[in-house]
Amino acid sequence: MRTLSYFVILYPVIVSTVWIIGSIFFAIQQRQVPLRNLHQGQPDDLVSVLIPAHNEEATLGQVVESVAKMAYQKIELILINDGSQDNTLGIMNQLQNRYSSQFPVKLVDIKVNKGKANALNEGAKTAQGAFLLCLDADCFVDQNVLGPMLAQFYDDPKVGAVAGKPIVRNRTSILGRLQLLEYVGVIDIIKRGQAFVIGHITTVSGVVVAYRKQAIEDAGWWNIDAITEDIDMTWRLYHHGWQVRYCPESVAWILVPERIMDLIHQRRRWARGGFEVLFRNRGMFVTGRLSEQWLLMDMVLSDLWAISCSFVTLFYLFTIIFTGAIIMDGVILFLLLLISLIQFLIGYADSKESDFIRWQDLVLLPFYVFFYWFINLVSCLTALCSFFLDPQHVGSWRSPDRGL
Repeated sequence: MRTLSYFVILYPVIVSTVWIIGSIFFAIQQRQVPLRNLHQGQPDDLVSVLIPAHNEEATLGQVVESVAKMAYQKIELILINDGSQDNTLGIMNQLQNRYSSQFPVKLVDIKVNKGKANALNEGAKTAQGAFLLCLDADCFVDQNVLGPMLAQFYDDPKVGAVAGKPIVRNRTSILGRLQLLEYVGVIDIIKRGQAFVIGHITTVSGVVVAYRKQAIEDAGWWNIDAITEDIDMTWRLYHHGWQVRYCPESVAWILVPERIMDLIHQRRRWARGGFEVLFRNRGMFVTGRLSEQWLLMDMVLSDLWAISCSFVTLFYLFTIIFTGAIIMDGVILFLLLLISLIQFLIGYADSKESDFIRWQDLVLLPFYVFFYWFINLVSCLTALCSFFLDPQHVGSWRSPDRGL
């Protein structure tokens, strides 16, 4: 039990320290080693913007409006209705009439809901662009979202995907503000750290990501059986020798769940997607590049940490109940909180302008540490059970929680 306790305590400390250091050097690298094509004349390639939607009548207009305001306008817009039961298709027809004079607008109507991966495949069949910008229907994008992404593609012909940065926009509830802290102080920091230390990231963000169409074709298009198409595609690209980069300059404003059960459902889906990737790519532990092996090992250790943490927590609870003794070391607790504070301060410094985050938002930090631990622990354990009890589950959509 002592060895298990050391692992539960030291693993997050060591990993957080590595990602913190990596994110700092990533920021320095971004400033001192700019991409060759970022501020130079770039090829004027057609970009196909794919927006799959299932029951998105309330949000679809906003994302299309933001696409229409993008600085890069050599685009075609492909709206994909995936078996919606509301007026999503009607909204798509209205948007086609409104914007077809500005850029080509294509509609793809799928009668039966078969999930986001299938919707992207159907939409990509009609795409004429050399690059595909895939957006969720509940976001809206910054007007300069495409420029930095295209610069990454032109900088290296082996870049198959460029992940953008999601920014939380619904902050009227405690749960929404806690997720704001997570995206700033955990998700963004980890991706920056991974990009610098390993040269790979675990996954793109499906809400805002650009793909080289040739790379998607090479990878065999999106896997319709994957419950998380973005994680799966990231590793399909690695498997076929393509690179995936992180581009925090390309941002999209997103809506996050503001009900606890919807949040747990979302995180359980993410966790199960991670298990599926581990299972499908287990051979890369031997055949993959060193960077890919490290990422897979980190995923394994993260899952082992969640399982170990549950056992240690139960042990501590039973010890307190039956003996009345509190055996948590105050120094260790202080160390964990200190690491978390440093991580969030770095995230705040990097994101206070782009994310419109205020220092007052950091007041929730002590609550967030326990919130993050609880949500991810429950999500990981329930996803693990789901993965073994229902291994044949395939992707489909349900109407999401768009906030209070």
